[in-house]
Amino acid sequence: MALALSLPRGAGLVYRAFGAANRLEVARALGAVARRRGLVLLVGADPDLAARVGAAGLHLPERLAGRAWRLRRPGWILTAAAHSPRAARRPGIDAFILSAVFPSASRSAGPPLGALRFAQRVRTAAAPAYALGGVNDQTAGRLRMTGAAGLAGVGFSQTPSTGSQADALRT
Repeated sequence: MALALSLPRGAGLVYRAFGAANRLEVARALGAVARRRGLVLLVGADPDLAARVGAAGLHLPERLAGRAWRLRRPGWILTAAAHSPRAARRPGIDAFILSAVFPSASRSAGPPLGALRFAQRVRTAAAPAYALGGVNDQTAGRLRMTGAAGLAGVGFSQTPSTGSQADALRT
């Protein structure tokens, strides 16, 4: 919740519940904060939860991204993780999260792309692309001329007892 309260108006917030027992309550609370603060709430890989809390859309892992979501939910914002050039060219996605850009402590982070390869992927992506992985105060400046739509971060606000996570997208 602290992350949602600290984000600037217009920023995106991705709630990934990972099956947490209290996911509906957390998503509703995040939705209320998002509406009050002018944030865009997306729910990670759980369309039922997104619909129940009135989220603006869905964030999908690479394996679930595809055109079918656009047909099911034409008004939703759809974002997707993209760990390969091919994944970033899938149609029907509003924005891609490309990772890992820099070395990261995240368990799921692969080998870093670096700023140059990240810029190449941004140019060939089918939609705007956000940088994820190892992005911090020291590395963000290296992304200025890459064409990135913005920066993304994972685990800004992790709740150890539930395993749920709130992530942010910033332009």
